[in-house]
Amino acid sequence: LIPPACFEFHGFAVFNAVDVTDQEVLSSLKNDLLEKDAIISSARFQSLQEKLRALLQRPGLQLGLAGIPGAKNLLREHGREIGKSFILNDACRQQCATFANSIYDHVMRHDAIIIIENLETYPTPTQVEQTILQQGIKNIFIAPLHYENKFIGLLELGSANPGDINAINSFKLREVFPLFAIAIKRSLEELNDRVEAVIKEKCTTIHPAVEWRFRRAALKHLQNRQRGLSSEMEPIVFEEVYPLYGLSDVRGSSTLRNDAIREDLTEQLQLAAAIITAAHELKKLPYLEQLAYRLEQQLRKIEHGLASGDETGTLEFLRREIEMRFEQLQDFSPELREKIAAYRAGVDPQLGFVYRRRKDFEASVTQLNETICAYIDAQQQQAQAMFPHYFEKYKSDGVDHGIYIGAALVENGKFDQLYLKNIRLWQLQMMIGVARRGEAEKPILRVPLDMAHLILVQNTPLAIRFRYDEKKFDVDGAYNVRYEIMKKRIDKALIKGTKERLTQPGKIAIIYSQPREAAEYREYIDYLQAAGELTSEVEDVELEDLQGMHGLKALRVQVCFETPEPETSAGETEPETAAGGFEREPKERELTPA
Repeated sequence: LIPPACFEFHGFAVFNAVDVTDQEVLSSLKNDLLEKDAIISSARFQSLQEKLRALLQRPGLQLGLAGIPGAKNLLREHGREIGKSFILNDACRQQCATFANSIYDHVMRHDAIIIIENLETYPTPTQVEQTILQQGIKNIFIAPLHYENKFIGLLELGSANPGDINAINSFKLREVFPLFAIAIKRSLEELNDRVEAVIKEKCTTIHPAVEWRFRRAALKHLQNRQRGLSSEMEPIVFEEVYPLYGLSDVRGSSTLRNDAIREDLTEQLQLAAAIITAAHELKKLPYLEQLAYRLEQQLRKIEHGLASGDETGTLEFLRREIEMRFEQLQDFSPELREKIAAYRAGVDPQLGFVYRRRKDFEASVTQLNETICAYIDAQQQQAQAMFPHYFEKYKSDGVDHGIYIGAALVENGKFDQLYLKNIRLWQLQMMIGVARRGEAEKPILRVPLDMAHLILVQNTPLAIRFRYDEKKFDVDGAYNVRYEIMKKRIDKALIKGTKERLTQPGKIAIIYSQPREAAEYREYIDYLQAAGELTSEVEDVELEDLQGMHGLKALRVQVCFETPEPETSAGETEPETAAGGFEREPKERELTPA
């Protein structure tokens, strides 16, 4: 073989080369943006940034993304930093009270791309531009992103070198704008799902009026976890809110319930006594005579009322000493078998005892509560439209409700005393409507029930805190606890120097402690008397001291039942209650939607 080293070749070669770097980078960018966590994962976000640097041939390029669900003017309030953002990071949020008149404001108002070659020479800088300069960014590109023709967020590109990003090289990005928009939309939906999951886990269902605050806390909790920080949900406290409380209570419900229990027990004891007496007549067994005597003693014991443990003791006696003998006794005669069948027919098959009068009473209370709650829910929709506020109601033997209103409860922090006066007048009008509906319902109840009504007034604002362990709001601070104690005791209050209960059927008692509170409510009463809602009678009384409560007074007014209440569409409809109404033994807690 001839060695190749012995030869030399001379000539030329022609190569046709096509630069496909841009197409390859764009293709890779598109594939990356279709991934589920393309802009959430720190590693993937960094990869996107590197590919944009390669595409624009700018090694110092920085990428930022901002998701903005909702209106464009809500960037600061509702904008979400996705991966990283120049404008929605902690530094900018803390230093920039507003984004008005900034370059971001310009982009969103005009829905147009903006490129600033050098922020240092920008003629009208705001705090936003100054904060971005502090991040080392001089050259900035901001583009609005749209999903299904709706504004969804912003794409940000920045560089420390003026002129790095310009109209010519940034034109390459237009192909990926829709994919960035899709990625932001997907990320916002996933973020919303995670926020909802945190709220559901930590707080259960939240009243719509304060949902914004819980979403903010949940989002911060998720962001801290994403940064690898150990994080619990931050405390949620609303300072300087005004409390309102109202109660519509079934009068004498404990006595009525005890009477119903006693009558049911009496019926069951009489049925049992008839069986044992008949059995003793058939067979003169001393033990049967002794059982008959014990049944008679039980009847006498509960004849005039029930003591603690009487119900349990009586039912236990019937089960252990009487009912267990039925298998033997029914063989004594066909007549005795019929009496045993009558006993069993009278006993509720699920509960195992006579449940007639109690069932009627409980059904009446439930029917009355449902009527009142439907009315309150409908009126609440109107009240929430007037001004957002926190509202909750409880059902037991009647319905009581709590309201909190104030600047801290609204996202924009705007509040005026006008809305406090308005909600107080609304509450009084609503209580008149409750009283009328209770009176109208009375004739159709299985057990006629009277209702008494009261309102507790407090001019001094307080703080409420969400208790994550109990998943409910409660007053915050030792001084404010006095208000909660007062709520639990006032329904039993007596007029000073008498044995008369303050709350009376058909009347509304307005409990106050300061003269200016009484003066305000006298104005409302005068207006409602002129409207025919209340009678002309107004009582001003002092209350007997309650444990830890001194100097309370009350106005007491009579509801006018003769004048028909003006019909309103809200009063005729029954809206749905907030999903997943709270239940708490022995009361059932419900939240009404805004």
